[in-house]
Amino acid sequence: MTTPTVSRFLVPVYCLALLLCAGALGAFWFERGRDNHLPDAATAEHKLQCVSYSPFDADQSPLVTRFEVRPARIDADFALLSQYFSCVRTYSMTGMTELPAIAEKYGLKVMLGAWVNSDPKATRLELEQLIAAANRYPDAVSAVVVGNESLLRKEITGKRLAQLITEVKGRIKQPVTYADVWEFWLKHPDVAPAVDFITIHLLPYWEDEPTGIDRALEHVAEIREQFGRRFAPKDILIGETGWPSEGRQRETAVPSRLNQARFVRDFAAMAEHNGWRYNLIEAFDQPWKRNNEGAVGGYWGLFDAQRNDKHILAGPVSNVPLWSGWLQVSALLAALILLAAGRPRDLRSALLLPALAALGGACVGWWLHLGAYGNRNAWEWTWTALLVALNVVVLARGALLLAAHRGWRTQWCAWLESRADLWLLASGFTGAIFMLQLVFDPRYREFPSCALLVPALVYLFAPVRAARRESRLLLAIVALGIPAQLAQEGLLNAQAWGWAAVALLLAAALWRGAALPQAGAVPVAKSRGIAA
Repeated sequence: MTTPTVSRFLVPVYCLALLLCAGALGAFWFERGRDNHLPDAATAEHKLQCVSYSPFDADQSPLVTRFEVRPARIDADFALLSQYFSCVRTYSMTGMTELPAIAEKYGLKVMLGAWVNSDPKATRLELEQLIAAANRYPDAVSAVVVGNESLLRKEITGKRLAQLITEVKGRIKQPVTYADVWEFWLKHPDVAPAVDFITIHLLPYWEDEPTGIDRALEHVAEIREQFGRRFAPKDILIGETGWPSEGRQRETAVPSRLNQARFVRDFAAMAEHNGWRYNLIEAFDQPWKRNNEGAVGGYWGLFDAQRNDKHILAGPVSNVPLWSGWLQVSALLAALILLAAGRPRDLRSALLLPALAALGGACVGWWLHLGAYGNRNAWEWTWTALLVALNVVVLARGALLLAAHRGWRTQWCAWLESRADLWLLASGFTGAIFMLQLVFDPRYREFPSCALLVPALVYLFAPVRAARRESRLLLAIVALGIPAQLAQEGLLNAQAWGWAAVALLLAAALWRGAALPQAGAVPVAKSRGIAA
């Protein structure tokens, strides 16, 4: 029973806890969404050199058999890009034969690219269109790029590539180059004599040994100076460099809008100070790249896929521009959980109940935020919705265990407890699937820490008996995967450590559930409150 003294302090303590947790929830989203101020890279008086351009809208992809390049889209894009850049770089001639004419309209130069792959007929068509466009628009086309990372993809030999470059050089007047990741120039030095200048790709995030934002520019400078010495007197163009604004961490390399703005603005200043030629990747986010590269692949753009300014080049930049909306989603869920739970049971519950609701709201809100940029199709949104539903059910269970039951709440709590073992197994199964993905196919996988933190905590401190054999199997997969994924990700990957911590909590919850002696769920009468 609640003593009169405890009862007297219950409401004030609960109200204070509500205020503190509401403030913490607001601070969580504000910290992620606050504006950061950096020196501008592009201004009305100063344009940057060049930027990679693909003409696809958010709903388009070159991976489908047929797609339409829309001249109106190119026209609108070039009207925007001409305010910030003097040049655009393209990658394929498919649907792009009239692109130089539109570039001329806006005073843009074009580094025109031909896609070279393992199909000789497709490659020949690309090269013929490239040559025709270069000769037709000599003022707009400043250089041509014969192939992009064809050696990296192992679709052509260095000898054959050099032959194609030499052929194109004999039929146009503009300089000719080939573009690839910098390591592949070192592996195929036979291509260098054929080109007029060397075009290297320098992407610290995607390196085999990723470089964090604090050392990224130093790494770029080291490689650029190395190539300048090795291939002198040929000029060096940094043909791709940039940073992703969304996606998973790789070792110390963390994608974010702030890091993207830091890299782009500081790189542009460094390149122009040293007199380097450069091209940034890329003009607009390309959602279709998520199919090949994970969520991070779609978010290298300086503008988003709808052509909205991400403030990467100039102005204050926010990692989560829509943070106030996500705060409202989180706060609404927390409020609904608190309303459903009702009055806390005692002083400890008065402190824990708001904390649980705020944590659940933050986790669900962040998982939905991740889904907003990472999900590609209806199936992935269905998966997100199922995980949200699992979190809501487990939150409701945890909240009701902390509440003073009256009327229908007692029946609801009994119903939740009667099925609690199923939701524990569902949480364990989900954790095992995520862990297997991160161990055996980690490169493009997100860390799902926020999706399983609440189930792990609730079932750790309010255990429930589930099928012992299944629980132990899931426990083994989750627990054994922790050191394996940490070894792959590197010990400096904070996101990997976050997932390891959540996985450890989930493994402990599964162990507690498997260790309970009774069959069936923990009786409601013995689980009124989250207790060790």
